[in-house]
Amino acid sequence: MTSMTVNGEAIAYKLDPDTSLLSALRDASNLTGAKQGCDSRDCGACTVIVDGRAVTSCSVTIGALEGAEVTTIEGLSQGRSHPVQQSWVAEQVTQCGFCDPGFIMAIAALLRTNPRPDEAALAGLRHHCPCGNYPRVRKAIARAAENMAGAALSVLGSAPATFSSGSSSDVQKPIDGQSKHGA
Repeated sequence: MTSMTVNGEAIAYKLDPDTSLLSALRDASNLTGAKQGCDSRDCGACTVIVDGRAVTSCSVTIGALEGAEVTTIEGLSQGRSHPVQQSWVAEQVTQCGFCDPGFIMAIAALLRTNPRPDEAALAGLRHHCPCGNYPRVRKAIARAAENMAGAALSVLGSAPATFSSGSSSDVQKPIDGQSKHGA
Protein backbone atom coordinates (compact mmCIF):
# COMPACT_ATOMS: atom_id res chain seq x y z
CA MET A 1 0.00 0.00 0.00
CA THR A 2 1.34 3.42 -0.97
CA SER A 3 0.18 6.48 0.93
CA MET A 4 0.30 10.06 -0.26
CA THR A 5 -1.78 13.21 -0.19
CA VAL A 6 -3.69 13.98 -3.37
CA ASN A 7 -5.40 17.35 -3.64
CA GLY A 8 -5.28 17.73 0.14
CA GLU A 9 -6.77 14.30 0.86
CA ALA A 10 -4.84 11.37 2.34
CA ILE A 11 -4.90 8.45 -0.11
CA ALA A 12 -3.65 4.89 0.38
CA TYR A 13 -3.35 3.14 -2.97
CA LYS A 14 -3.74 -0.63 -2.80
CA LEU A 15 -1.97 -1.00 -6.12
CA ASP A 16 1.33 -2.46 -7.26
CA PRO A 17 4.04 0.05 -6.26
CA ASP A 18 5.22 -0.01 -9.89
CA THR A 19 1.90 1.49 -11.05
CA SER A 20 2.43 4.86 -12.70
CA LEU A 21 1.09 7.86 -10.85
CA LEU A 22 -0.93 8.67 -13.97
CA SER A 23 -2.69 5.29 -13.87
CA ALA A 24 -3.36 5.58 -10.13
CA LEU A 25 -4.83 9.05 -10.50
CA ARG A 26 -6.98 8.24 -13.53
CA ASP A 27 -8.04 4.67 -12.75
CA ALA A 28 -8.12 4.45 -8.95
CA SER A 29 -8.93 8.05 -7.99
CA ASN A 30 -11.05 9.01 -11.03
CA LEU A 31 -8.98 12.17 -11.47
CA THR A 32 -8.91 12.34 -15.24
CA GLY A 33 -7.51 15.83 -15.79
CA ALA A 34 -3.99 14.50 -16.37
CA LYS A 35 -4.05 13.04 -19.86
CA GLN A 36 -2.24 9.99 -21.18
CA GLY A 37 -0.32 11.17 -24.20
CA CYS A 38 3.07 9.78 -25.10
CA ASP A 39 4.20 7.65 -22.10
CA SER A 40 7.73 8.94 -22.70
CA ARG A 41 7.73 12.26 -20.80
CA ASP A 42 7.80 14.17 -24.07
CA CYS A 43 4.35 15.75 -24.40
CA GLY A 44 3.61 16.97 -20.85
CA ALA A 45 -0.12 16.20 -21.04
CA CYS A 46 0.05 14.21 -17.79
CA THR A 47 1.86 16.88 -15.72
CA VAL A 48 0.87 17.24 -12.08
CA ILE A 49 2.57 18.96 -9.17
CA VAL A 50 4.44 16.68 -6.75
CA ASP A 51 5.92 18.32 -3.67
CA GLY A 52 5.87 21.68 -5.43
CA ARG A 53 7.51 20.52 -8.68
CA ALA A 54 5.95 19.83 -12.05
CA VAL A 55 6.23 16.09 -12.78
CA THR A 56 5.07 14.02 -15.73
CA SER A 57 2.89 11.50 -13.94
CA CYS A 58 3.47 8.83 -16.59
CA SER A 59 7.16 8.76 -15.64
CA VAL A 60 6.97 8.12 -11.90
CA THR A 61 5.62 5.17 -9.95
CA ILE A 62 3.44 5.49 -6.89
CA GLY A 63 5.98 3.46 -4.94
CA ALA A 64 8.49 6.28 -5.44
CA LEU A 65 6.03 8.80 -4.01
CA GLU A 66 5.37 7.44 -0.53
CA GLY A 67 4.33 10.42 1.60
CA ALA A 68 4.33 12.87 -1.32
CA GLU A 69 1.97 15.80 -1.76
CA VAL A 70 0.32 15.59 -5.21
CA THR A 71 -1.82 18.29 -6.79
CA THR A 72 -3.76 17.63 -9.98
CA ILE A 73 -5.66 20.12 -12.14
CA GLU A 74 -8.79 19.17 -10.18
CA GLY A 75 -7.14 20.34 -6.95
CA LEU A 76 -5.31 23.42 -8.22
CA SER A 77 -8.09 25.83 -7.21
CA GLN A 78 -11.73 26.17 -6.35
CA GLY A 79 -13.86 27.21 -9.30
CA ARG A 80 -10.87 27.53 -11.64
CA SER A 81 -9.76 30.64 -9.77
CA HIS A 82 -6.00 30.09 -10.05
CA PRO A 83 -4.36 32.96 -12.00
CA VAL A 84 -3.02 30.57 -14.63
CA GLN A 85 -6.49 29.12 -15.22
CA GLN A 86 -8.01 32.60 -15.40
CA SER A 87 -5.32 33.75 -17.83
CA TRP A 88 -5.86 30.63 -19.93
CA VAL A 89 -9.50 31.60 -20.38
CA ALA A 90 -8.79 35.32 -20.84
CA GLU A 91 -6.28 34.63 -23.61
CA GLN A 92 -8.56 32.00 -25.20
CA VAL A 93 -5.77 29.42 -25.22
CA THR A 94 -7.93 26.30 -25.41
CA GLN A 95 -8.42 24.72 -28.79
CA CYS A 96 -8.74 20.94 -28.51
CA GLY A 97 -8.05 21.09 -24.75
CA PHE A 98 -5.95 17.94 -24.53
CA CYS A 99 -2.73 19.64 -23.43
CA ASP A 100 -4.36 22.29 -21.23
CA PRO A 101 -4.23 20.57 -17.81
CA GLY A 102 -0.57 19.61 -18.15
CA PHE A 103 0.45 23.03 -19.42
CA ILE A 104 -1.50 24.78 -16.67
CA MET A 105 0.04 22.63 -13.94
CA ALA A 106 3.59 23.13 -15.25
CA ILE A 107 3.09 26.89 -15.54
CA ALA A 108 1.54 27.10 -12.06
CA ALA A 109 4.53 25.25 -10.57
CA LEU A 110 6.98 27.43 -12.49
CA LEU A 111 5.36 30.72 -11.47
CA ARG A 112 5.16 29.61 -7.86
CA THR A 113 8.95 29.30 -7.68
CA ASN A 114 9.88 31.81 -10.38
CA PRO A 115 7.33 34.64 -10.65
CA ARG A 116 9.33 36.31 -13.43
CA PRO A 117 10.52 33.49 -15.67
CA ASP A 118 13.06 34.34 -18.34
CA GLU A 119 13.34 32.71 -21.75
CA ALA A 120 15.47 29.84 -20.39
CA ALA A 121 12.88 29.02 -17.73
CA LEU A 122 10.10 29.04 -20.33
CA ALA A 123 12.16 26.80 -22.61
CA GLY A 124 12.20 24.30 -19.73
CA LEU A 125 8.44 23.86 -20.14
CA ARG A 126 8.77 20.89 -22.44
CA HIS A 127 5.14 20.59 -23.48
CA HIS A 128 3.61 19.91 -26.83
CA CYS A 129 0.42 21.53 -28.06
CA PRO A 130 -0.90 19.54 -31.04
CA CYS A 131 -2.85 22.61 -32.14
CA GLY A 132 0.27 24.81 -32.12
CA ASN A 133 -1.32 27.41 -29.89
CA TYR A 134 2.00 28.68 -28.52
CA PRO A 135 1.41 32.44 -29.05
CA ARG A 136 -1.67 32.33 -26.82
CA VAL A 137 0.14 30.14 -24.28
CA ARG A 138 2.87 32.77 -24.14
CA LYS A 139 0.32 35.55 -23.56
CA ALA A 140 -1.39 33.51 -20.85
CA ILE A 141 1.91 32.97 -19.05
CA ALA A 142 2.66 36.68 -19.16
CA ARG A 143 -0.81 37.58 -17.90
CA ALA A 144 -0.67 35.02 -15.09
CA ALA A 145 2.81 36.14 -14.07
CA GLU A 146 1.65 39.75 -13.96
CA ASN A 147 -1.35 38.78 -11.88
CA MET A 148 0.72 36.61 -9.53
CA ALA A 149 3.73 38.91 -9.22
CA GLY A 150 1.87 42.17 -9.54
CA ALA A 151 4.51 43.47 -11.95
CA ALA A 152 5.23 43.55 -15.66
CA LEU A 153 7.06 40.57 -17.08
CA SER A 154 9.85 40.55 -19.62
CA VAL A 155 8.46 37.38 -21.21
CA LEU A 156 7.12 39.31 -24.17
CA GLY A 157 10.59 40.50 -25.21
CA SER A 158 12.03 40.12 -28.67
CA ALA A 159 13.44 36.57 -28.42
CA PRO A 160 10.75 33.89 -28.76
CA ALA A 161 10.40 31.45 -25.87
CA THR A 162 10.40 27.81 -26.88
CA PHE A 163 8.47 24.72 -25.96
CA SER A 164 9.11 21.13 -26.90
CA SER A 165 7.86 19.87 -30.20
CA GLY A 166 6.76 16.74 -28.39
CA SER A 167 9.51 14.57 -29.82
CA SER A 168 12.53 13.34 -27.97
CA SER A 169 14.85 15.22 -30.31
CA ASP A 170 16.55 18.42 -29.27
CA VAL A 171 14.71 20.49 -31.89
CA GLN A 172 12.38 22.90 -30.16
CA LYS A 173 9.41 24.88 -31.45
CA PRO A 174 9.32 28.45 -30.23
CA ILE A 175 5.93 29.34 -28.89
CA ASP A 176 5.47 31.69 -31.81
CA GLY A 177 5.25 28.54 -34.00
CA GLN A 178 8.61 29.04 -35.75
CA SER A 179 11.40 26.48 -35.34
CA LYS A 180 14.78 27.61 -34.03
CA HIS A 181 16.38 25.26 -36.53
CA GLY A 182 14.37 26.29 -39.58
CA ALA A 183 12.16 23.21 -39.53
